[in-house]
Amino acid sequence: MTTRRLTALAPEQAPGRARELLTDIVERHGSVGEMVSTMAHSPALLDGYLSLSRAMKRVKIPRALSEKLSLAVQEWIGCGTCREAHREAGRAAGLTETDIELARQGTSADPREAALIGLALRVLAEPGSLSDEDVAGVRAHGWSDRVIAEVVGVVTLNLLTGAFNLLAGIQPRDED
Repeated sequence: MTTRRLTALAPEQAPGRARELLTDIVERHGSVGEMVSTMAHSPALLDGYLSLSRAMKRVKIPRALSEKLSLAVQEWIGCGTCREAHREAGRAAGLTETDIELARQGTSADPREAALIGLALRVLAEPGSLSDEDVAGVRAHGWSDRVIAEVVGVVTLNLLTGAFNLLAGIQPRDED
């Protein structure tokens, strides 16, 4: 079990802009999650995360597929907190347990989705190796340049959250 390395902050403890952001979230939603309140140590990080998170809600990637991408990426990163959050979000988006397990293995029963999941994992693990043929292969499955570009955003958001939770020592609820 990992020890909590960074502490969560209440809005009144947060520096500068992070205080404003946390206060706004509490006013709108009633509470702030562990990761967000811990990110508040850095106003720049918190602001950037919230902006990217909001922007990625407007992608053209269907929600269920976005959750599959996130599950594959979080499995590779190793963040149990994020993996569990995306498992729950995937279920809410209509994913079956089989869909979830295949995504965690970096694939899908649908070859079109499998191609996009494979691209996401390459963007995460070895972006320097991506070739014209790789992009053409994803396009051949019917994915637009917009969706291909948005994969980078989904991967980036997942890398940010997963890496932050692992660094901070934020554990899934059942491991606390």
